[in-house]
Amino acid sequence: MKTKQTLLQICLLGMVLLSSFTGSAQPVTKIAAGVDFTLFIKSDGSLWTMGDNDNGQLGDGTDLSTNLPQLIVASNITAVAGGYYHSLYVSNNGSLWAMGDDFYGELGDGKINSTTNQPELIVPTNVTAIAAGAIHSLFISNNASLWAMGDNSEGELGDNSFGNADRPERIVAKGVTAIAAGYDFSLFLSNSGSLWAMGVNYDGQLGAGTINYTNAPEQIVASNIIAIAAGDSYSLFISNNGSLWAMGENQYGQLGDGTYNSTNLPVEVVSNGVVAIAAGSSHSLFLKSDGSLWGMGLNGSGQLGGSFLYSTNLPVLIVPSGVTGIAAGGDHTLFLKGDGSLWVLGDNGSGEAGDGNNNNVFVPMPILEPTNYSQITIQFLGNGHARLSYVGVPESSYALDRTFNLSPPVTWLAQATNPASTDGVLTLTNAPVASTNNFWRIRFVP
Repeated sequence: MKTKQTLLQICLLGMVLLSSFTGSAQPVTKIAAGVDFTLFIKSDGSLWTMGDNDNGQLGDGTDLSTNLPQLIVASNITAVAGGYYHSLYVSNNGSLWAMGDDFYGELGDGKINSTTNQPELIVPTNVTAIAAGAIHSLFISNNASLWAMGDNSEGELGDNSFGNADRPERIVAKGVTAIAAGYDFSLFLSNSGSLWAMGVNYDGQLGAGTINYTNAPEQIVASNIIAIAAGDSYSLFISNNGSLWAMGENQYGQLGDGTYNSTNLPVEVVSNGVVAIAAGSSHSLFLKSDGSLWGMGLNGSGQLGGSFLYSTNLPVLIVPSGVTGIAAGGDHTLFLKGDGSLWVLGDNGSGEAGDGNNNNVFVPMPILEPTNYSQITIQFLGNGHARLSYVGVPESSYALDRTFNLSPPVTWLAQATNPASTDGVLTLTNAPVASTNNFWRIRFVP
């Protein structure tokens, strides 16, 4: 898929360097967010990453952060997860791979106190689901067993000890259907629909009615749970009637119950219609059956959108329709639309928005455009002027931007904004002149 930024280096000295561009679009199918980095999979099975890379968590062979999506694996990737400083992914043969920080053994490669900036094979086959906590990791095998590795100082691995594990340990022998990993705690579902938890519980994030931690799985809800999510110090789950429940730390209203009071028991937040959830550091997201995206909690970086205050303790509407997938990072939000486009909100200090700069995003912005575009053409009009035409999304708006160089930090200057016609054709007639001959992009305007 072509990114939303199409860079055109245009020479206006009598030579046409680029007459047209045609790309083949690949929709995004799965997304994941680390604390300040982003991972996604396209429909061709390719894995892409952007954002903070100080510990090699992007897997590109460097420790350099990037504010544009970069290809890591070309094909066959089926699942991805991001923690604080490490990433996990699964290939279509069931192999588990990891990259990034391994100081607590969270990669599971037996090399504790190390890092790797390239994908490393951890388990050769049979892995079906993954979750990355702050500094620990979980996965499910194809026999429905639960495995864990990494930090265990609060009992988050659930192995009846407080010792870290630098190799995968089997925690539950069978019957596990879903997993979630927070900061020093873990959640999982059994095939009976029961919710289980282990690890730290200082804010009541386990939902057990106490603030006592546990180093062994403890049943929290007996039945009817269909989805779970773990934030820094709080938890979310969905019941089979579509109701949303929350427990744990609530300093910024991330539980969405109308208070800022933490709770050690589950509280109902939404009574029906919820189909997906995601938990960030201190903000929560949920998707309803009508395709609407909602959020609550901290909004200091715009992760819930820019139309309300610093935080909210009640759910607010972010996108009214068309959303099909969600993910929450430390302070950024990702979502997918039905056309395969990837959108972002919130913190971008490490480039996790992938838009070519490091400015926070307060209005939903597409990182990878909707897939029904075809080409860009350039027509020279004489006297150093040119006309750019672009086939994009019908009746959507696009902007023409320029910059003098592509060395970070890149500052783009808007030159024009025009709507595409009903057949998708966009024409920018006030295009480049010789005195501003440098780098150009056409940008989708939400």
